[in-house]
Amino acid sequence: MRRPLQVTLLVLSGLGLLHASLFTDLFLRYVKEGMRPLLIASGAVLLLLGVAEAWSAAGRRDADGHREGNGHGGGHRHGDGHGKANGHVHPQGHGHDHAEAHVPAPGHDRLAKPAPGDDGGHGHDHSAVPRVAWLLFLPALSLLLYAPPALGAYTASREAPKAVARQSAFDPLPATSPLPLTLSDFTRRVQQDRRRAVQGRTVELTGFVTPEKGRGTWYLTRIILSCCAADAQSVKVRIYGTAALPADTWVAVTGAWHPGGALGTASAQAALDARTVKPIAKPINAYTDDLPLVPSG
Repeated sequence: MRRPLQVTLLVLSGLGLLHASLFTDLFLRYVKEGMRPLLIASGAVLLLLGVAEAWSAAGRRDADGHREGNGHGGGHRHGDGHGKANGHVHPQGHGHDHAEAHVPAPGHDRLAKPAPGDDGGHGHDHSAVPRVAWLLFLPALSLLLYAPPALGAYTASREAPKAVARQSAFDPLPATSPLPLTLSDFTRRVQQDRRRAVQGRTVELTGFVTPEKGRGTWYLTRIILSCCAADAQSVKVRIYGTAALPADTWVAVTGAWHPGGALGTASAQAALDARTVKPIAKPINAYTDDLPLVPSG
């Protein structure tokens, strides 16, 4: 890959990381909040490497130009001591210049041609940059001009729900109504709490809408990141009784457990008979399954 292309990619990638992590919150679409310092450091390193490479390349060009400007521009003629110019030329310009021309042997020009990709011994690479290398600009430019959308319904609809952790004991539920629960807590109560504490209770769950094709139900979903978007998992609760809003709409749903299977056992489905569905702002902690934190202001 040519040096100008390398420098441009390093600088663009560094600026993209700094833009996403230092000046905006776009990085939260792909990684957890705790990764921010590492992204800032990575962006700074890439930017410095690009600037250093550009500086080094400029220095090498100046040095080459200085050497060429101070050269002798050819061989020196000097006599052989008898008033004759013997004309022999050495490659470095300090020899003699023979009058007679060197005639290559037949076929010598064909043998002397460098092989494809060979630089002919001059230290220059005349090979073209592979066309596929230009595709490397797309991820770098996307961070500056068009950040890919956050994970949402498209991702969640193509994977099975995350299995919730086992819990052997449950604390009594407060008398609040509606009772705010996370999707994981609701699922655990439905499938593992043998006291059936959620039976008949009105609960409130929050998440985004994931439509389900071919059925009159939809999923309330939260996506959980352990580290970054590559390890994303989703937790879902099926919603009955209301039509789905557009995909990825964040909503607060109140309702009661939808009977299906034996409550307090693994056969019980994580489902809710919705009474109200209210659109809400996307919470700050969108990539967790915690009770929502609403943006201030």
